[in-house]
Amino acid sequence: MSTNTYRSPAIVGLTALALMTVGCTTGESVDASTPPQVALIATSEVEAPPAEVKLIGERDVEVTLTGPIAAKYATATDKQKQALGKPLTGDRNAGTRDSGVVFQQFQGGVIVAKNDQPGTPAYITWGKIREAWNIERDEDGVPDVEGKNGSPGPLGVPTSDENPVGDLLVTTFEHGKVTFDPRTGEVEVTVNGKVVPSGL
Repeated sequence: MSTNTYRSPAIVGLTALALMTVGCTTGESVDASTPPQVALIATSEVEAPPAEVKLIGERDVEVTLTGPIAAKYATATDKQKQALGKPLTGDRNAGTRDSGVVFQQFQGGVIVAKNDQPGTPAYITWGKIREAWNIERDEDGVPDVEGKNGSPGPLGVPTSDENPVGDLLVTTFEHGKVTFDPRTGEVEVTVNGKVVPSGL
């Protein structure tokens, strides 16, 4: 099995060397007979994100994650993978929305990316934050059974994983954020800068 790697060169001191070579110094002439000094080029190898990840889903059905979803799952922490659980199967639980958003539902969460282009970041949403994101809301973010939820809803696509901010856990979205206080169980939903009922 071959492993693809990306090489990212870091050139140290090359600009200074180039300026000295062309005579951009303190005004003194440059001795052209002196051989130029060679700067070291440092490279680092970073493993390429996997093209696909195969998992065993519910009812022992094999599920293949691809693109940004595969890349996110491959780099997820053990805690995130454990919280996600097994991937769910069926068209309602994975695919591409009309907007281009790609998603994969799991038993305990979801991985979502804005599109399936290589390098597009994907994010994991789970727990109480996911529950609040999945509440049907009108365009102002107020819970409404006639509204939309998830990425088509007023919050939009996730733009971060769940991150600690003081004692709170926060996930940001295109048009707002959801904050969860694990000590009290309180959830706060903000849509376009305005706090709205969580609906939970």
